[in-house]
Amino acid sequence: MAYPDSSITTRSLLQDYCLRRLGHPVIEINVDDEQISDRIDDALEFFAEYHFDGVEKVFLKHEITQTDIDNEYIAMDDPASPVGGPVIGVRRVLPVPNFNAFQTGFFNEEFQLRLQDLNTFTGTGMINWTMSLQNFQMVDYLFTVSATVLFNRKQNRLYLETDWANKFKAEDILIVECYRVLDPTQYAEVYNDIFLKKYCTALIKRQWGENLKKFEGVQLPGGVTLNGKTIYDEAIDEINKIEEEMNLKWELPPDGFIA
Repeated sequence: MAYPDSSITTRSLLQDYCLRRLGHPVIEINVDDEQISDRIDDALEFFAEYHFDGVEKVFLKHEITQTDIDNEYIAMDDPASPVGGPVIGVRRVLPVPNFNAFQTGFFNEEFQLRLQDLNTFTGTGMINWTMSLQNFQMVDYLFTVSATVLFNRKQNRLYLETDWANKFKAEDILIVECYRVLDPTQYAEVYNDIFLKKYCTALIKRQWGENLKKFEGVQLPGGVTLNGKTIYDEAIDEINKIEEEMNLKWELPPDGFIA
């Protein structure tokens, strides 16, 4: 639970929190503001990549255009496209009712069951209906060929391995089930996540140690000797433990279903 007097809701508040964790203002933290900003970016990227709270599952509607058909892919980063935005992964593309880009509609369970009048649930009708439904689903799975869905994050393109010219026409509708990165500026609670705060602090500490390592052994006035390697090694150990904790506690298990 985040309390109003301690909630971190902005990037600058997160930066100040991390510096205080490292000892500021009692201790001078030898890290430039741009370096801190880079480390926060790294932490947010890692958070979105692995933390189950770093993304949201959404169903995005996309209207096929002639450009999509000519290109044979959907540009996911097109600002004018309904599927534009920070999409991190695509799970599947859903066919909409009466849309035959992926299936012919011949194996329609409801039609077949009504044809056989199995919707009259008397006696053992429910058992027969359930078994028949499973059989039709199996037949549909075996004989209906669905387009393979490929999403390239570097290109921000959604590919469907099908005959675009014959399967699609302009204004057809697709529903894309995908995972989109949570925007911290929109969902400010991201900045106050316990994992993100610890990870940001550790990354900044590592940067601090890297900076000081270049002056290893230099003695300052008053007999103080810089020891950046110790700070660096401590940060590396903390980062390894935090990332291991991420794998054990915060990362979703791999999806065992392969389509």
